[in-house]
Amino acid sequence: MKKVYHLTKVGKADLEKELKELIDSRSAIADEIATARENGDLSENSEYTAAREKQRRTENRIAEIQEILDGAQIIESDDDGKVSLGDTVTVEVGGKEKTYTVVGAIEADPMANRISNESPLGAALLGAKAGDTVKAQTPKGEKEYKVVKVN
Repeated sequence: MKKVYHLTKVGKADLEKELKELIDSRSAIADEIATARENGDLSENSEYTAAREKQRRTENRIAEIQEILDGAQIIESDDDGKVSLGDTVTVEVGGKEKTYTVVGAIEADPMANRISNESPLGAALLGAKAGDTVKAQTPKGEKEYKVVKVN
């Protein structure tokens, strides 16, 4: 059974762009390997080893992206007032407001306030609406988050 990966339209487009760039880089990597081979003994050739490692990483990432895109399910925001995948949510915690976008695990980037639906906070927010209070386990213990706004 194929795994489902929840992606926004932008996230899918970003992965498609990365995939194209990686596929386009294959010939340059092959040229690096060929050039390094010309430098003699492969067992002591650090350029050859580095080029082969780069090729391995590139091919692994290509396979990973292809798997994700094959199982991609595009997130469509509901507009029903309840938090769902793809929604931007403003919460109040500790007297401060914070805004997060709830996305699938592939697109999660906590530094950009994009939290996974599988994270404790993301899971707690799913289904909540403005005015609700949810609890989520954090590294510093359980915290309460009041949902201020759902976009």
